[in-house]
Amino acid sequence: MKKYLLAIILFLPLVLHAQTIVQLADSKTGEPIPYVFAKLGSQRTFVSDEQGRIEVSLTQPEEMVFTHVAFQTTSAQVPIAGEITIRLERSDNTLSEVVVSSFESERPLLTQAAAIVRVTESELSRFNETSVVHAFNTKPGVRVEERAPASYRISIRGSSLRSPFGVRNIKVYWNDIPFTGADGTTPLNLLDLSNIENTEIIKGPAGSIYGAGNGGVISFSSKQQIDENRISADFSAGDFGLIRYRLGVQQQLENGGISVSYAKQKADGYRDHTAMDREVFQMAGIFRPSEKQRINTQVLYSDLFYQLPGALTEAQRADNPRQARPGSAAQNASIAQKSLYGTLGHEYLFSPKTSNKTSLYVNTTDFENPFNLDYKKETQFSYGGRTSFTHNGTLGSIPIRVIGGGEYQFAKTAAQNFGNRNGLADTIRFSDDLITSTAFLFQQVEAELTDRLLLTLGLSENFSKIDIARNIDAARGIPSSAQRTFDPVIIPRVALSARLSESSALHGSISSGFSPPTIDEVRTNEGSINLDLEAEKGINYELGYRSSYANGLVNLDVTAFYFRLDEAITTFTNEQGVVLFRNAGATDQKGLEGQIDYALIRNQLSFVQELKLTHAYTGHYFTFSNFVSGGNDFSGNRLTGVSPHTLINKVDIRTRIGIYANLTHQFVDDIPLNDANTIYQEAYHLVNFRMGWRSNLGARWDLEVFAGAENLLNESYSLGNDLNAFGGRFYQPAAPRNYYGGIKIGMKY
Repeated sequence: MKKYLLAIILFLPLVLHAQTIVQLADSKTGEPIPYVFAKLGSQRTFVSDEQGRIEVSLTQPEEMVFTHVAFQTTSAQVPIAGEITIRLERSDNTLSEVVVSSFESERPLLTQAAAIVRVTESELSRFNETSVVHAFNTKPGVRVEERAPASYRISIRGSSLRSPFGVRNIKVYWNDIPFTGADGTTPLNLLDLSNIENTEIIKGPAGSIYGAGNGGVISFSSKQQIDENRISADFSAGDFGLIRYRLGVQQQLENGGISVSYAKQKADGYRDHTAMDREVFQMAGIFRPSEKQRINTQVLYSDLFYQLPGALTEAQRADNPRQARPGSAAQNASIAQKSLYGTLGHEYLFSPKTSNKTSLYVNTTDFENPFNLDYKKETQFSYGGRTSFTHNGTLGSIPIRVIGGGEYQFAKTAAQNFGNRNGLADTIRFSDDLITSTAFLFQQVEAELTDRLLLTLGLSENFSKIDIARNIDAARGIPSSAQRTFDPVIIPRVALSARLSESSALHGSISSGFSPPTIDEVRTNEGSINLDLEAEKGINYELGYRSSYANGLVNLDVTAFYFRLDEAITTFTNEQGVVLFRNAGATDQKGLEGQIDYALIRNQLSFVQELKLTHAYTGHYFTFSNFVSGGNDFSGNRLTGVSPHTLINKVDIRTRIGIYANLTHQFVDDIPLNDANTIYQEAYHLVNFRMGWRSNLGARWDLEVFAGAENLLNESYSLGNDLNAFGGRFYQPAAPRNYYGGIKIGMKY
C-alpha cells in the first residue's frame, strides 16, 4: 500500500504539470511561424522556435495571447496536454493576399481590374478617431472635406464640384445595404467610427453593378464575425471642447453572436457657432442557422446636431478666422437629424457553385435645418434592398463566374420651408410631398481566359423618377405638381486583368457612368423646381499596374485614367445667397494616381519591430472642355474645387514593448474656387502625429493609451471651401495646431 501511495505522490506533479505543444502556423499557407511571442497570464512569456513550436506546462486549460509583427494578435484556449495548432491571420498582406469584394467578386486586389483602395480599421486609428477625414485623405484620388464638425463633403476624382454640402455623386453602402438614399444624398455623418471596421473605395464610374454615381463607390462594413465575448470602452478628449466615448459588448451564441455599441461625441468647434453633438447606438446580430446560411441584422439609431458657421470673405478671414458668417448664430444656422435604420441580410449557398446574397432596409429620418435665409423641416420614410446571385461554372473549357441581380429604393418625404425669425420657424413658404425612386438591374460575367488573364463584362439598366406635389405655395397661392421620369440608362463596363507574375499584374477598363440630379438640386431652398436639369453622363478609360516585391515588404499601385464627362452639374449662388445648379457642358479629366509602401524594418525580435514608409501621389489635370455661361466662356479653365497635385508621406513605427508612432504629411496644391479661376485657395502642408502604447495585460485584458496633434505646422487653410460663392464668401477656415489624447480598454470574459 505504501509503495502505491509513494508512486501516486511521485506521479502527481507530472499530471498536474502536463506538457502541451503549441504549433503556430500561417492561416493561408500553413507554414510554421517562428518567433511568435506568446503570453500566459501576466508573467509568463514564450517565443516560438524556428519550427513555430512552443512547449508549455499547464495545470489547467488556459488562454494564451499570440503576437507577431506580421500577423494579427490572436488569443486561444490551450489544453493541459497534447498538441494544438494555432493559425494566425496576416496583418500586412501582399497585394496577392488582400481579398476585396468590390464588383460582387471576392478576388485578390492584385487581380481586380479597377482602381480600388482600402481603408482598414488600423488606418482609421492613425489619427484622432472622430471622423474618416484624415484616413481617407491619405488615399490617392480621394478627398474628404469637413467645413465644420460633422459637415462632410467627399470628392473622388473631383466629384465634389456639384456638392455645396453633403455627399453626392458617390454611391455608399454600409454592410451591403444602400446607404445612399433614393434621392441621391448620403447621410455619412450619421456613422461613428465604431460602426466601421473596413472600407473599400472604387474610384471612377462603377455603374455596371452599382447604379448611379460617376465619382465612385464607398463600401463600409462593421465587424462581420463575433469570435469572442468582450467588453470594451474608449475615451478621448481634445482641444475646442472635444469629448468622445464609446461602450461596446460582444456576446457569442451557439450559432453566431450579437454586439451592442453606444458612442457619444461632442465638440465646441474651432470657429464660433460650430458646436456638434452626436449619439450613435448600434445593435447587430450575426447568425448561422446552417452551413448554407448566414443571417445578419442591424439596428442603427443616430441623433446628430451640428451648427453651421457659414463661409467668410477674404477680409473676414484675415480679421478673425474664428468668426462665423454674420447672421449664422442669430438665425441658429444648424442641422438636427434623427435617423433609425433597420437592416436584414441573408446569404444562402444553394450549392458549391451557386449562392445568393440579399439585403433589405427600412429607414425613418427627421431633419430640421434653420439657415440664414430660411427654415427647413423634413420627415422621410424610405426602404429598399439589393439582391445578387452568383454562379461559378464553365463555358467550354473557360471557367466563368456569372453575377446578376437588382436594387430598388423608394423614399417619401414631407418637406416644408418656412421663413426664419431669429432661429425659429416663421410663416410657411411652401410645403411639398416628395417621392423619389430608383432601380437598376445588373449583370456581370468574369471569364478566366487563361490562368493569368481575367476578362470582365458588366452591364446595368437604370431607372429613376422624381415626383413633387406642392401642397402649399405662399408665393403663387395655388397647389401644383411636377414630375420627372428620367430615360432608362444602360451602363456597360469592360475590364481586363493580366497577371504578369505571382506578384504583379496589369489591369485596364472602359466604363460608363451617369448621375441624375438629386432632389436637393431639382428642388432648391428658394422654392424653384428645375426639371430641366440633365443627368451627368461620362465614360472612363483606365490603365493600372500593381506589384509586390521582396515578399510583400514593398507594394506598388499606379493608375492612369481619362474621364470625359458631359452635362456636368456645377453650382452658383444668387444674390440672396441660395445655392443653385446648372449643367456646365463637358469636362476633360486626366489623372495619375499612385502609392508605394515599403518596410525598412520588419523584425519580430528587434526592439523596433517595424518601420514602414508610404508615399501617395494624386495628379488631377481637370479642365472644362466646353462651358459657356452668362456670356462668359470658361472652356479650358481648371475644374473648380480640384487640386492638381496632392502628395502624402507616412511613417509608421511599431516596437516590441507596444509603443507605436504614426506621422503623416499631406501637401495640397492650390485649388480654384470659382469657374473663372480668379480665386484660389493657397497650397498648404498638413502634418499630423499620433503615438501611443498598446499591450495585452494577461490573457483577458488589453489596453491602449494614446496622444496626438493635428496641423503641427499651424497652417492657415480651409478643409473645404464654398465654390462659386456670391459676395466673395469662399472660405471655411480649419483649426490651427491642436491636441488630443485618450485611452481604450477591453476585457474578454
